[in-house]
Amino acid sequence: MRLVEIYQCLCDETRLRLLNLLQTGPLCVCHLQEVLDMGQVAVSKHLGYLRRHGLVTATREGKWRIYRLVDPAPPELRRHLACLQDCTREIPLFCEDQRRLAARLQDCCPPGPRAGTREPSAIHFRTKPNP
Repeated sequence: MRLVEIYQCLCDETRLRLLNLLQTGPLCVCHLQEVLDMGQVAVSKHLGYLRRHGLVTATREGKWRIYRLVDPAPPELRRHLACLQDCTREIPLFCEDQRRLAARLQDCCPPGPRAGTREPSAIHFRTKPNP
């Protein structure tokens, strides 16, 4: 992986937000678009850019497209992702993204393996109990 490609990917706020969220684990495009409050086309365009430059991979599971960070990540990418994680802990936008993702996953995914790590048929939306 060329260092220039990593920096090209990191020079956009939306791509930084996506990489930050994907550090928590594999995610469906629908989760990402909801957390970022962006349309599917815009999110997919940025994910495609990250995929073409080798930072993320995608798999299709039924009708879902699941994205994850490339594994194993080259050393230079690992170092930049660690720096991103350290830097975003104090930036409100990135903290809010993480909070929204945690709430989204809690509402839609039963306890156990994370979304994207099992067959889509095992992902069921839970309804909140009536008070």
